[in-house]
Amino acid sequence: MQLKLKRPLCIYDIESTGVNVSSDRIVEISILKVHPDGKEETKTIKVNPTIPIPPEVSMIHGIYDEDIKDAPTFKEIANDLVKFIGNSDLSGYNCLRFDVPILMEEFLRAGIDFDLEKRFIVDVQNIFHQMEQRTLKAAYKFYCNQSLENAHTAEADTLATYEVLKAQIEKYEKTPFVDKDGKESFPVENDMEQLHKFTNVRKFVDFAGRLAFNIDGKEVINFGKHKGKIAEEVFQYDAGYYDWMMKGDFPEYTKKKITEIRLRGFNKK
Repeated sequence: MQLKLKRPLCIYDIESTGVNVSSDRIVEISILKVHPDGKEETKTIKVNPTIPIPPEVSMIHGIYDEDIKDAPTFKEIANDLVKFIGNSDLSGYNCLRFDVPILMEEFLRAGIDFDLEKRFIVDVQNIFHQMEQRTLKAAYKFYCNQSLENAHTAEADTLATYEVLKAQIEKYEKTPFVDKDGKESFPVENDMEQLHKFTNVRKFVDFAGRLAFNIDGKEVINFGKHKGKIAEEVFQYDAGYYDWMMKGDFPEYTKKKITEIRLRGFNKK
């Protein structure tokens, strides 16, 4: 089947030095760009993370320090990636918890403010977990009836994610879903906006979950002594708390969002 797209969709997968979004680095990224007319482009790049890859991590994805010692750094490829992605929506497997946050951290370290606000993000894993409740390897076998070869290589995982997404739409397009309140709907459609809404199940402002939306849609602190309090108000009466977060070991994207909230508060005065 062909996806119904209003603009390109970039499905991507990342291999990294580890799973800590704040401190780990990308060592390989593969992007499959699908255009509304069905045209497909693939870009796969190995990246020098500038820090060592732990041996136990290399054993998983097969990329060792020697393999990427002459590869470009992320900062050197960042502008080319931005141009390749363009105005595309984004998709990946478990991308909301890992691939999108670590990509945003890398862009911010490279001095690029990559805008997510006007993009739809479709997490294929969340469709799978909500409709069937289970790894990419299992999803590929379940939906495509094939065994995933070369798992944990970025390109193989990217292509498998694309095939799983198409198979999920075909399987669930007319399947009812009952949410926790007993409301029935048909959320899986061949429409990226609808899939964005269905797969973005965590109501967090930042990917680390340090800021969340309350029932009124306002950003609140989601940890520590100010948990549950309106973030904009906290940053006005407790400037030291904002300074502490900016100096602390928080992801760059979290710092970006709290700065936006704080500046918004000042602009209201």
